[in-house]
Parts: sequence; structure tokens; C-alpha cells
Amino acid sequence: MSPDPKPVVDARANRPANLPEGIRLGNAPVSYGVYGEAAGGDGTSPEALLKSMAEAGYEGSELGPPGFFGTPDETAALFATYGLAPVGAYIPVHYALGDDVVAYDMARMEQTCRELAACAEKSGEEPLAILADEGSEALLHNPARPWDDRSLALDPAGWDRLAELSAKAVELARRYGLRPSFHPHISTFIESPWEVDRLLELTEVGITLDIAHLQLAGGDPVACLDKWRDRINHVHVKDVDTGVLTRAKAAGRTDFDEWWADVCVPFGRGDVDIDAFLADLLRGGYRGWLLVEQDRAPTPADEYPAVAAEQAANLAWLADKVAAHA
Repeated sequence: MSPDPKPVVDARANRPANLPEGIRLGNAPVSYGVYGEAAGGDGTSPEALLKSMAEAGYEGSELGPPGFFGTPDETAALFATYGLAPVGAYIPVHYALGDDVVAYDMARMEQTCRELAACAEKSGEEPLAILADEGSEALLHNPARPWDDRSLALDPAGWDRLAELSAKAVELARRYGLRPSFHPHISTFIESPWEVDRLLELTEVGITLDIAHLQLAGGDPVACLDKWRDRINHVHVKDVDTGVLTRAKAAGRTDFDEWWADVCVPFGRGDVDIDAFLADLLRGGYRGWLLVEQDRAPTPADEYPAVAAEQAANLAWLADKVAAHA
């Protein structure tokens, strides 16, 4: 069998020289406005997206929604073409909704697992299945709930169901050779630190620590890191303008996807103390992916070069901070 051809753009060759061994910087399609079931179609170009990430210097990327990069084999081939490691994939499940909705979500999860497994086979990587609660309509209208107001939180039966379904999702991920993780997320049933504590009590799943989502939910990213360090197996790094959330809540806005596109900002322009978080993370010996996300509104492919330039600036900023604390 002949070896695979060399990548068109080898992202590994563009890796920042000042990064310590074991730290890898990745990005995600959500930074290009790709998320949800409506992702893809006219105006988008999965291949151009990966090409621009590789040229920006990222070593890997998470996958998009199921099928965004094609069939499992097509997805694996496309990542290989641009020398990008498949980091994992965000997998939403409506844990609190009906069995028919959950069955649909789990079917989509299995499709994603097949894509990740194909990528793993071709690349030799160990991608993550990044589980997340998908919340409810009521939670979309009530982001960042006060910790002492648990009127919209899961009741005991809801927690039991989430634990049961999470165990099934973890088993499915492991069946495909994937590393399971769970992503706490604003406007879901796993939003506040106390909800993450409960999740960790009820499950064996690791945690994807997204420092911005935790801060928006009223948590301290450094304190959460110290508390959950032994369960953290993935890290999402983003900066956010908390004023966008404050104004959306004050105005009673219900168009979450619209105002959320304005929350994430380039590194160093928001309210998250990324520097303090990185210092604590690296001092504790973390080595693994730092996944950069700058969520934005759906973006046509002809704007990808501008997005890539902004993501290249994020990468350089982050690499310098990591190097300073290594």
C-alpha cells in the first residue's frame, strides 16, 4: 500500500516555536460561524475552512456538526489533506426532553462517533467525544441563572435521568474508541459550578473546562480548575464581553443565537483573565489541547481569510502567554 500523500498545508509545520512540549493549540468550526443542524450549505466551504485554520498555524480542529465535512472517510481524508489533527467533536443531547428527541440526538451522536473513529484510524490521534446538555427553550431565555434560584434546575428525577443517559453516551463513545468529556454550557442544565459538581458526583465523565462559559455563569475559572483538576481532560479557551450578556438579560431578549454571536471577542479584549488561568493550569502540569473558540454568526467562505487572520492573532497571543508560564 502506498503511503498517504503529504498534506497540501501541513499545520504541524506552522506550530509556534515557543510552545512547550505537550501543549497543542486547536480551533473549531464555531469560530467560523459553523454550529447547529443548519450548518453548512450555500456560502460555506468545509475545505476552505480547514485550509485557513492550517495556514493560521493551528495544529488541529474539532469537527463540526454531523456530516459537515462529509462521510466519515471524507472527513478523515480532509483533515489529513491539511495536516490537522482531529481534536474531537461537540455532541449536544437534550437530556431533559422526551425519549424521541433523545433518540434522535443519540443517532446523530453515533454519526459523529463514526466520523471521529475514521479520523482516529487515519491520524493515530485519540479524539474526544465532547458531550453537552442542549438545555431547553426556557433556559435559552434565562441564561446565567442565579445560583440560589433553582426553579428551572433539574429535579431529582431529572438528575437521575441525566446520569443514566450520560452513562449510555459515555459507553457509546468508548465503543468507538473515543475519550468522553462533558462541556458545561451557558443556558443549559449544566451551567453553574454547583451543577457541574452534581454531574461529577453522578457520573464518571471527564470535564471540558470552558473558561468563558463558567465565568458567564458566575463561576471563577481558576477556582473551578483547582476544584475539578483531576476530572478535566480538555480545555476551551475563549474571551468574552460580559456586558453583552448583562444587556441581553436586562432587555429580556429571547433571541439567544443572535446576541450570543456578539459575546465572544478576540483574546485580550474581553473580561476573562486568561493569563491567570493559564498560569494555574500549566503550574498544575496540564499538557494537552488548548482549543480556541471565538463563536460568531454564520460566516460565508469568502470571509474566511479575515476570520483566519483574527484566529492567527488569537493563536500568537495565546502561544506567547503559554510560553511565559511554561
